[in-house]
Order: sequence, then C-alpha cells, then structure tokens
Amino acid sequence: MRILVIGGHGKVARLLHPLLAARGHDVTAVIRNADHAADVDGDGARPLVADVESLDTDGIAELLRGHDAVVWSAGAGGGDPRRTDAVDRDAAIRSMDAAAAAGVNRYVMVSYFGAGPDHGVPEGDPFFTYAAAKSAADAHLEGTDLAWTILRPSRLTDDAATGAIETSRTGATKGSVPRGDVARVVAETLERPGLGGSVIEFNTGPTPIADELDATPTTR
Repeated sequence: MRILVIGGHGKVARLLHPLLAARGHDVTAVIRNADHAADVDGDGARPLVADVESLDTDGIAELLRGHDAVVWSAGAGGGDPRRTDAVDRDAAIRSMDAAAAAGVNRYVMVSYFGAGPDHGVPEGDPFFTYAAAKSAADAHLEGTDLAWTILRPSRLTDDAATGAIETSRTGATKGSVPRGDVARVVAETLERPGLGGSVIEFNTGPTPIADELDATPTTR
C-alpha cells in the first residue's frame, strides 16, 4: 500500500513510519521543514517537503495523487489560535476534499478522545480552539464518502508502548496512552478496511491492539 502521512515529523508519525515500512508499505512523509528530511528518511519514509497550511485543495490533491491511503497526523501544536484553526481545521478539511478529488479513498484521522459536538470544553478555556477545530474537522470527515476512520486517543505520553488498549466498546474513559501505541493503532487500522466509517476512542488497556480492533463494530 502507498501511504501518505501528513505531519510526517510529528512524534506519532515518526513512530508510525518504521511500523509501516516493516509491513512492506511504501510511506511518504509530508514535512514542512526540509531540515527534517534526514530524520524521516531514517524512519523508513520518503520525505516530501510541503506546507499544507498554505496549499489549496488542488495543491494537496497533487501530493495525494497515486497513493492508496492518507493519514492525518499534523497539528499546529497549540498556543496560537489562528494557526490552530488554519491547520487543525481548515487544512485538515482541505486534505479530505483533496483526497476525494485525487481518488484516495482510505483516510485515517488522528484526533483526540472527547472530540465532537459535545466536547464540553468551555469557550474561555485555552484548549477550546483546538477542541473546536478538531471537532469541526472530524465532523467534515464523517460527512464525506471516503472510507474514513477517526482515531481518538486519550492524553498522549512518551511511555513505552504496551501493545494493548481499551476502547469505548469496553467502557474506556479518558486516561492516557503512549504515542507508540497510537502509532500501532494507526498501522493496524490501515490494514482493516472494514473499519471505514468507524470512530475509535481508546487509551491504554488490557486487550492486544489487533484483537481490540478486530472486535470493534463497524458503522458502515
């Protein structure tokens, strides 16, 4: 499978690339900074320097053309509400429209646990802009005809990956999850087209990732 990872120098993405490469996938990592090319190349991905914040839908479609799947793992990093809206909402939405235009049907979004119209973050909270931006992007993706999967991990940590999770299927509430396990969930999700149309909230838990995803009910 040819997979394009947007946000290719992020912490989750850099853990994802070697997992995908080890499974025989051809991985392209979209990065903003050319200085990061050697890093992602060492991870097993082909670096592609492009700024999705400034590209229009047609420009992003050109990046996507010829791929089988796209993973959105980009983000503005917080701190600047304008950039949060520009990247986490607007650029993400353009990438979805671009995927449809380029014929890339499989789309995996890395969101966050609790995103959605009832995210509950008050408007005065510093996290509000991010919550609203991610929720808007998720809602747009759900309204497309793409074979989308929205992954909503709990608070991310740099702890060692456990290889096991729990999801809302098994009563998961907000907790935490290592970034390495998020990367593993993305990799396993990409190999399960039956998860198209699914929203999966998860954190660290007792069930091996593959087993939990195999037990996840599909919505399409």
